[in-house]
Amino acid sequence: MSLFDFPDGREGYYGPYGGTFLPEILSSTIEELRACFAECKRDPAFWQEYVELMESYSGRPTPITFLENLSNHLGGARIFVKREDLNHTGSHKINNVMGQGLVCRRLGKTRVIAETGAGQHGYATATMAARFGFRCRIYMGAVDVARQRPNVFWMERLGAEVVPVTDGQQTLKDAINEALRDWVTHMDDTHYVLGTACGPHPFPEMVSYFQSIIGREARTQMLAAVGRLPDRVYACVGGGSNAIGIFQGFLDDPEVELIACEAGGRGPGRGNHAARIAYGDASVGVAQGMKTFFLQDEHGNMWPTHSIAAGLDYIGVNPILVHLWEEGRVRFDAATDDQVREALRLVMRTEGLIPALESTHAFAVAIAEAPKLGTDEVILVNCSGRGDKDIFTIAEALDDEGWRHFIRDKARSYGA
Repeated sequence: MSLFDFPDGREGYYGPYGGTFLPEILSSTIEELRACFAECKRDPAFWQEYVELMESYSGRPTPITFLENLSNHLGGARIFVKREDLNHTGSHKINNVMGQGLVCRRLGKTRVIAETGAGQHGYATATMAARFGFRCRIYMGAVDVARQRPNVFWMERLGAEVVPVTDGQQTLKDAINEALRDWVTHMDDTHYVLGTACGPHPFPEMVSYFQSIIGREARTQMLAAVGRLPDRVYACVGGGSNAIGIFQGFLDDPEVELIACEAGGRGPGRGNHAARIAYGDASVGVAQGMKTFFLQDEHGNMWPTHSIAAGLDYIGVNPILVHLWEEGRVRFDAATDDQVREALRLVMRTEGLIPALESTHAFAVAIAEAPKLGTDEVILVNCSGRGDKDIFTIAEALDDEGWRHFIRDKARSYGA
Protein backbone atom coordinates (compact mmCIF):
# COMPACT_ATOMS: atom_id res chain seq x y z
CA MET A 1 0.00 0.00 0.00
CA SER A 2 1.45 3.36 -1.03
CA LEU A 3 0.33 6.26 1.12
CA PHE A 4 1.41 8.85 -1.38
CA ASP A 5 -0.08 7.93 -4.78
CA PHE A 6 -3.12 10.18 -4.12
CA PRO A 7 -5.29 8.07 -6.47
CA ASP A 8 -8.21 10.52 -6.40
CA GLY A 9 -5.95 13.16 -7.95
CA ARG A 10 -5.95 15.42 -4.88
CA GLU A 11 -2.30 15.66 -3.89
CA GLY A 12 -1.80 15.92 -0.16
CA TYR A 13 -5.14 14.32 0.76
CA TYR A 14 -5.61 10.97 2.48
CA GLY A 15 -9.26 10.30 1.84
CA PRO A 16 -10.89 13.57 2.91
CA TYR A 17 -8.07 14.48 5.32
CA GLY A 18 -4.89 16.51 4.95
CA GLY A 19 -4.61 19.34 2.43
CA THR A 20 -2.89 22.71 2.61
CA PHE A 21 -4.72 25.41 4.59
CA LEU A 22 -2.38 28.35 5.00
CA PRO A 23 -2.39 32.14 4.58
CA GLU A 24 -1.87 33.16 0.98
CA ILE A 25 1.41 34.83 1.92
CA LEU A 26 2.91 31.35 2.50
CA SER A 27 1.70 29.84 -0.77
CA SER A 28 4.93 30.40 -2.71
CA THR A 29 7.05 29.11 0.18
CA ILE A 30 5.04 25.92 0.62
CA GLU A 31 5.05 25.34 -3.16
CA GLU A 32 8.83 25.76 -3.20
CA LEU A 33 9.09 23.16 -0.46
CA ARG A 34 6.68 20.78 -2.19
CA ALA A 35 8.60 20.99 -5.47
CA CYS A 36 11.97 20.49 -3.78
CA PHE A 37 10.77 17.47 -1.81
CA ALA A 38 9.21 15.94 -4.94
CA GLU A 39 12.56 16.32 -6.68
CA CYS A 40 14.32 14.67 -3.73
CA LYS A 41 11.97 11.67 -3.87
CA ARG A 42 12.62 11.22 -7.59
CA ASP A 43 16.39 11.21 -7.05
CA PRO A 44 17.58 7.71 -6.01
CA ALA A 45 20.83 9.24 -4.74
CA PHE A 46 18.91 11.34 -2.21
CA TRP A 47 17.53 8.37 -0.23
CA GLN A 48 20.94 6.72 -0.32
CA GLU A 49 22.55 9.92 0.98
CA TYR A 50 19.95 10.04 3.74
CA VAL A 51 20.49 6.42 4.79
CA GLU A 52 24.26 6.82 4.82
CA LEU A 53 23.95 9.97 6.92
CA MET A 54 21.72 8.19 9.43
CA GLU A 55 24.12 5.25 9.64
CA SER A 56 27.24 7.35 10.12
CA TYR A 57 25.76 10.11 12.31
CA SER A 58 22.87 8.60 14.26
CA GLY A 59 23.91 4.95 14.53
CA ARG A 60 21.21 3.33 12.40
CA PRO A 61 19.96 0.71 12.02
CA THR A 62 18.54 0.66 15.54
CA PRO A 63 18.13 -2.91 16.82
CA ILE A 64 15.10 -4.85 17.98
CA THR A 65 15.30 -6.37 21.45
CA PHE A 66 13.41 -9.40 22.77
CA LEU A 67 11.96 -8.55 26.19
CA GLU A 68 12.27 -12.03 27.65
CA ASN A 69 11.77 -11.05 31.30
CA LEU A 70 8.69 -8.96 30.62
CA SER A 71 7.25 -11.65 28.34
CA ASN A 72 7.73 -14.32 31.02
CA HIS A 73 6.31 -12.04 33.71
CA LEU A 74 3.12 -11.35 31.76
CA GLY A 75 2.65 -14.69 30.06
CA GLY A 76 1.10 -14.79 26.63
CA ALA A 77 2.77 -13.22 23.60
CA ARG A 78 6.49 -12.71 23.14
CA ILE A 79 7.30 -9.00 23.25
CA PHE A 80 9.92 -7.33 21.07
CA VAL A 81 10.82 -3.65 21.02
CA LYS A 82 12.19 -1.46 18.23
CA ARG A 83 14.93 0.63 19.86
CA GLU A 84 14.49 4.16 18.51
CA ASP A 85 15.67 5.27 21.95
CA LEU A 86 19.20 4.33 20.84
CA ASN A 87 19.30 6.99 18.14
CA HIS A 88 21.60 9.98 18.56
CA THR A 89 19.65 12.54 20.67
CA GLY A 90 17.56 9.74 22.15
CA SER A 91 14.50 9.39 19.93
CA HIS A 92 13.04 8.85 16.46
CA LYS A 93 12.96 12.63 15.92
CA ILE A 94 16.48 12.65 14.48
CA ASN A 95 15.21 10.62 11.48
CA ASN A 96 12.94 13.44 10.36
CA VAL A 97 15.18 16.39 11.14
CA MET A 98 18.26 15.05 9.38
CA GLY A 99 16.14 14.37 6.30
CA GLN A 100 14.66 17.85 6.43
CA GLY A 101 18.17 19.22 6.91
CA LEU A 102 19.14 17.73 3.54
CA VAL A 103 16.02 19.27 1.99
CA CYS A 104 16.78 22.63 3.62
CA ARG A 105 20.28 22.58 2.18
CA ARG A 106 18.84 21.96 -1.31
CA LEU A 107 16.48 24.89 -0.80
CA GLY A 108 19.41 27.15 0.03
CA LYS A 109 17.91 28.23 3.38
CA THR A 110 20.26 29.29 6.18
CA ARG A 111 17.91 29.37 9.18
CA VAL A 112 15.59 26.75 10.70
CA ILE A 113 12.74 27.05 13.17
CA ALA A 114 10.82 24.33 14.95
CA GLU A 115 8.19 23.68 17.58
CA THR A 116 8.65 21.12 20.32
CA GLY A 117 6.60 19.63 23.13
CA ALA A 118 8.58 16.85 24.78
CA GLY A 119 11.76 18.61 23.70
CA GLN A 120 13.11 15.69 21.69
CA HIS A 121 12.27 17.34 18.36
CA GLY A 122 13.81 20.60 19.50
CA TYR A 123 16.92 18.80 20.71
CA ALA A 124 17.18 16.93 17.42
CA THR A 125 16.61 20.10 15.37
CA ALA A 126 19.29 21.98 17.30
CA THR A 127 21.63 19.06 16.68
CA MET A 128 20.87 19.07 12.96
CA ALA A 129 21.34 22.84 12.78
CA ALA A 130 24.76 22.55 14.39
CA ARG A 131 25.70 19.73 11.99
CA PHE A 132 24.63 21.68 8.87
CA GLY A 133 25.60 25.16 10.07
CA PHE A 134 22.07 26.65 10.20
CA ARG A 135 20.86 29.34 12.60
CA CYS A 136 18.14 27.86 14.81
CA ARG A 137 15.17 29.00 16.90
CA ILE A 138 12.94 26.61 18.85
CA TYR A 139 9.44 27.49 20.09
CA MET A 140 8.31 25.62 23.18
CA GLY A 141 5.33 26.09 25.49
CA ALA A 142 6.39 27.50 28.84
CA VAL A 143 4.82 24.53 30.64
CA ASP A 144 6.93 22.18 28.53
CA VAL A 145 10.08 24.28 29.03
CA ALA A 146 9.69 23.64 32.73
CA ARG A 147 8.87 19.94 32.60
CA GLN A 148 11.48 19.15 29.90
CA ARG A 149 14.37 21.23 31.26
CA PRO A 150 17.16 18.74 30.32
CA ASN A 151 16.31 19.04 26.63
CA VAL A 152 16.14 22.84 26.87
CA PHE A 153 19.63 22.83 28.37
CA TRP A 154 21.01 20.83 25.45
CA MET A 155 19.20 22.89 22.81
CA GLU A 156 20.77 26.04 24.21
CA ARG A 157 24.23 24.47 24.48
CA LEU A 158 23.95 23.41 20.81
CA GLY A 159 23.44 27.03 19.82
CA ALA A 160 19.66 27.21 19.44
CA GLU A 161 17.54 30.04 20.78
CA VAL A 162 14.70 28.57 22.84
CA VAL A 163 11.61 30.79 23.02
CA PRO A 164 9.10 29.96 25.81
CA VAL A 165 5.53 30.46 24.55
CA THR A 166 3.19 31.88 27.18
CA ASP A 167 -0.01 32.01 25.09
CA GLY A 168 -2.92 29.59 25.50
CA GLN A 169 -2.15 26.39 27.41
CA GLN A 170 1.58 27.05 26.91
CA THR A 171 2.06 23.60 25.32
CA LEU A 172 2.62 22.07 21.88
CA LYS A 173 -0.37 23.61 20.06
CA ASP A 174 0.73 27.07 21.09
CA ALA A 175 4.34 26.42 20.08
CA ILE A 176 3.19 25.41 16.58
CA ASN A 177 1.18 28.63 16.27
CA GLU A 178 4.22 30.73 17.17
CA ALA A 179 6.45 28.85 14.73
CA LEU A 180 3.96 29.51 11.92
CA ARG A 181 3.94 33.23 12.78
CA ASP A 182 7.73 33.30 12.60
CA TRP A 183 7.71 31.51 9.24
CA VAL A 184 5.36 34.09 7.73
CA THR A 185 7.82 36.88 8.54
CA HIS A 186 11.06 35.08 7.59
CA MET A 187 10.16 33.07 4.50
CA ASP A 188 13.18 34.03 2.38
CA ASP A 189 15.88 32.44 4.53
CA THR A 190 13.94 30.15 6.89
CA HIS A 191 12.74 26.54 6.70
CA TYR A 192 10.16 25.34 9.23
CA VAL A 193 11.25 21.89 10.44
CA LEU A 194 7.82 20.67 11.51
CA GLY A 195 8.33 17.82 13.94
CA THR A 196 5.45 15.46 13.35
CA ALA A 197 3.40 14.13 10.45
CA CYS A 198 0.81 16.89 10.73
CA GLY A 199 0.36 20.36 9.30
CA PRO A 200 -0.04 21.43 5.68
CA HIS A 201 1.04 19.27 2.75
CA PRO A 202 3.82 18.28 2.11
CA PHE A 203 4.72 17.94 5.82
CA PRO A 204 2.64 14.81 6.62
CA GLU A 205 4.08 13.09 3.54
CA MET A 206 7.63 14.34 4.08
CA VAL A 207 7.84 13.44 7.76
CA SER A 208 6.29 10.01 7.06
CA TYR A 209 8.79 9.45 4.24
CA PHE A 210 11.79 9.98 6.49
CA GLN A 211 10.28 8.07 9.43
CA SER A 212 9.55 5.08 7.18
CA ILE A 213 13.15 4.03 7.83
CA ILE A 214 11.86 2.65 11.16
CA GLY A 215 9.35 0.31 9.56
CA ARG A 216 11.69 -0.74 6.75
CA GLU A 217 14.28 -1.84 9.28
CA ALA A 218 11.80 -3.41 11.70
CA ARG A 219 10.23 -5.60 9.03
CA THR A 220 13.60 -7.02 7.95
CA GLN A 221 14.73 -7.44 11.56
CA MET A 222 11.61 -9.32 12.68
CA LEU A 223 11.89 -11.71 9.75
CA ALA A 224 15.53 -12.35 10.65
CA ALA A 225 14.91 -12.73 14.41
CA VAL A 226 11.61 -14.62 14.46
CA GLY A 227 11.26 -15.96 10.95
CA ARG A 228 7.94 -14.20 10.45
CA LEU A 229 6.18 -10.89 10.91
CA PRO A 230 4.72 -9.80 14.26
CA ASP A 231 1.04 -10.32 14.99
CA ARG A 232 0.67 -6.80 16.37
CA VAL A 233 2.66 -3.56 16.23
CA TYR A 234 2.13 -0.87 18.88
CA ALA A 235 3.20 2.78 18.73
CA CYS A 236 2.25 5.88 20.69
CA VAL A 237 0.49 8.70 18.84
CA GLY A 238 0.64 12.41 19.55
CA GLY A 239 0.98 13.92 16.11
CA GLY A 240 1.82 10.42 14.90
CA SER A 241 5.27 10.45 13.27
CA ASN A 242 6.78 7.42 15.02
CA ALA A 243 3.58 5.43 14.51
CA ILE A 244 3.29 6.10 10.79
CA GLY A 245 7.02 5.44 10.57
CA ILE A 246 6.92 1.91 11.92
CA PHE A 247 3.47 1.09 10.49
CA GLN A 248 4.76 1.65 6.95
CA GLY A 249 6.83 -1.49 7.24
CA PHE A 250 3.67 -3.59 7.62
CA LEU A 251 0.85 -1.81 5.76
CA ASP A 252 0.81 -4.41 2.99
CA ASP A 253 0.51 -7.28 5.50
CA PRO A 254 -3.14 -7.49 6.63
CA GLU A 255 -2.28 -10.22 9.14
CA VAL A 256 -0.28 -7.64 11.14
CA GLU A 257 -2.58 -5.55 13.34
CA LEU A 258 -1.45 -1.95 13.81
CA ILE A 259 -2.34 -0.27 17.13
CA ALA A 260 -2.04 3.49 17.67
CA CYS A 261 -1.83 4.36 21.37
CA GLU A 262 -3.08 7.78 22.46
CA ALA A 263 -2.86 9.76 25.71
CA GLY A 264 -5.79 8.81 27.92
CA GLY A 265 -4.67 11.26 30.61
CA ARG A 266 -7.00 11.26 33.57
CA GLY A 267 -9.64 9.37 31.56
CA PRO A 268 -12.62 10.41 29.43
CA GLY A 269 -14.02 13.91 29.78
CA ARG A 270 -13.30 17.31 28.30
CA GLY A 271 -9.87 18.61 29.27
CA ASN A 272 -8.79 15.30 30.82
CA HIS A 273 -6.94 13.71 27.92
CA ALA A 274 -5.49 13.99 24.41
CA ALA A 275 -7.16 10.87 22.94
CA ARG A 276 -8.64 12.21 19.73
CA ILE A 277 -9.90 8.91 18.31
CA ALA A 278 -9.85 6.32 21.10
CA TYR A 279 -12.34 8.17 23.31
CA GLY A 280 -14.46 9.37 20.39
CA ASP A 281 -14.41 13.01 21.52
CA ALA A 282 -12.80 14.57 18.43
CA SER A 283 -14.47 15.92 15.32
CA VAL A 284 -13.32 16.98 11.86
CA GLY A 285 -11.95 20.49 11.58
CA VAL A 286 -9.34 22.64 9.90
CA ALA A 287 -6.48 24.10 11.94
CA GLN A 288 -2.71 24.51 11.78
CA GLY A 289 -2.70 23.98 8.03
CA MET A 290 -4.59 20.68 7.77
CA LYS A 291 -7.99 19.01 7.84
CA THR A 292 -8.17 16.21 10.39
CA PHE A 293 -9.74 15.27 13.74
CA PHE A 294 -9.35 17.79 16.56
CA LEU A 295 -10.52 18.02 20.14
CA GLN A 296 -12.85 20.98 19.69
CA ASP A 297 -16.31 22.26 20.47
CA GLU A 298 -19.15 22.76 18.00
CA HIS A 299 -17.80 26.21 17.13
CA GLY A 300 -14.30 24.96 16.31
CA ASN A 301 -12.73 26.23 19.54
CA MET A 302 -9.99 23.87 20.68
CA TRP A 303 -10.39 22.07 23.99
CA PRO A 304 -7.69 22.05 26.64
CA THR A 305 -5.77 18.77 26.63
CA HIS A 306 -3.86 16.83 29.25
CA SER A 307 -1.20 14.12 29.24
CA ILE A 308 1.60 13.07 31.52
CA ALA A 309 3.69 13.03 28.32
CA ALA A 310 4.41 16.46 26.81
CA GLY A 311 4.85 15.00 23.31
CA LEU A 312 1.32 13.54 23.27
CA ASP A 313 -0.38 16.66 24.66
CA TYR A 314 -1.79 17.79 21.31
CA ILE A 315 -5.25 18.63 19.95
CA GLY A 316 -4.95 17.06 16.47
CA VAL A 317 -3.75 13.87 14.86
CA ASN A 318 -1.92 12.81 11.70
CA PRO A 319 -4.42 12.87 8.78
CA ILE A 320 -2.84 9.73 7.30
CA LEU A 321 -3.55 7.75 10.47
CA VAL A 322 -7.14 9.01 10.56
CA HIS A 323 -7.62 7.78 7.00
CA LEU A 324 -6.09 4.39 7.84
CA TRP A 325 -8.35 4.17 10.90
CA GLU A 326 -11.46 4.84 8.81
CA GLU A 327 -10.26 2.22 6.32
CA GLY A 328 -9.99 -0.29 9.19
CA ARG A 329 -6.23 -0.69 8.86
CA VAL A 330 -5.24 0.95 12.16
CA ARG A 331 -6.87 0.47 15.57
CA PHE A 332 -6.75 3.27 18.14
CA ASP A 333 -6.52 2.71 21.90
CA ALA A 334 -5.53 4.87 24.85
CA ALA A 335 -3.51 4.52 28.05
CA THR A 336 -4.22 6.66 31.10
CA ASP A 337 -1.54 8.44 33.13
CA ASP A 338 -1.92 5.82 35.88
CA GLN A 339 -1.48 2.95 33.41
CA VAL A 340 1.61 4.65 32.03
CA ARG A 341 3.13 5.03 35.51
CA GLU A 342 2.64 1.34 36.22
CA ALA A 343 3.95 0.27 32.81
CA LEU A 344 7.05 2.41 33.29
CA ARG A 345 7.76 0.86 36.68
CA LEU A 346 7.32 -2.63 35.24
CA VAL A 347 9.51 -2.12 32.17
CA MET A 348 12.28 -0.50 34.22
CA ARG A 349 12.30 -3.23 36.86
CA THR A 350 12.01 -6.23 34.52
CA GLU A 351 14.16 -5.13 31.58
CA GLY A 352 16.36 -2.22 32.69
CA LEU A 353 14.87 -0.02 29.98
CA ILE A 354 13.67 3.54 30.60
CA PRO A 355 11.29 4.44 27.76
CA ALA A 356 10.08 8.00 27.30
CA LEU A 357 6.68 8.69 28.79
CA GLU A 358 5.32 9.03 25.26
CA SER A 359 6.62 5.58 24.27
CA THR A 360 5.38 4.11 27.54
CA HIS A 361 1.80 4.63 26.32
CA ALA A 362 2.50 1.99 23.67
CA PHE A 363 4.07 -0.29 26.28
CA ALA A 364 1.02 0.18 28.54
CA VAL A 365 -1.45 -0.95 25.87
CA ALA A 366 0.80 -3.85 24.84
CA ILE A 367 1.22 -4.93 28.49
CA ALA A 368 -2.57 -4.97 28.92
CA GLU A 369 -3.10 -7.09 25.79
CA ALA A 370 -0.09 -9.46 25.74
CA PRO A 371 -1.39 -11.83 28.48
CA LYS A 372 -4.56 -12.39 26.44
CA LEU A 373 -2.58 -13.70 23.46
CA GLY A 374 -1.08 -17.14 22.90
CA THR A 375 2.55 -17.93 23.65
CA ASP A 376 3.07 -18.56 19.94
CA GLU A 377 2.13 -14.97 19.12
CA VAL A 378 4.61 -12.11 18.72
CA ILE A 379 4.14 -8.39 19.28
CA LEU A 380 6.41 -5.45 18.51
CA VAL A 381 6.45 -2.17 20.44
CA ASN A 382 8.08 0.94 19.03
CA CYS A 383 10.15 2.58 21.77
CA SER A 384 10.18 6.00 20.11
CA GLY A 385 12.46 7.59 22.71
CA ARG A 386 14.26 7.17 26.00
CA GLY A 387 13.18 8.63 29.33
CA ASP A 388 16.23 10.68 30.28
CA LYS A 389 14.37 13.84 29.27
CA ASP A 390 11.48 12.95 31.59
CA ILE A 391 13.45 12.76 34.83
CA PHE A 392 11.56 15.63 36.48
CA THR A 393 8.14 14.47 35.29
CA ILE A 394 8.83 10.85 36.17
CA ALA A 395 10.11 11.79 39.62
CA GLU A 396 6.96 13.84 40.22
CA ALA A 397 4.73 11.11 38.81
CA LEU A 398 6.39 8.49 41.00
CA ASP A 399 5.88 10.69 44.05
CA ASP A 400 9.43 11.94 44.73
CA GLU A 401 8.83 14.93 47.04
CA GLY A 402 12.16 16.68 46.45
CA TRP A 403 11.83 16.64 42.67
CA ARG A 404 8.19 17.75 42.90
CA HIS A 405 9.23 20.97 44.64
CA PHE A 406 12.02 21.48 42.13
CA ILE A 407 9.78 21.20 39.07
CA ARG A 408 7.18 23.53 40.57
CA ASP A 409 9.86 26.16 41.18
CA LYS A 410 11.03 25.79 37.58
CA ALA A 411 7.50 26.14 36.27
CA ARG A 412 7.02 29.38 38.21
CA SER A 413 10.32 30.76 36.92
CA TYR A 414 9.04 30.39 33.34
CA GLY A 415 5.66 31.89 34.05
CA ALA A 416 3.81 28.57 33.69
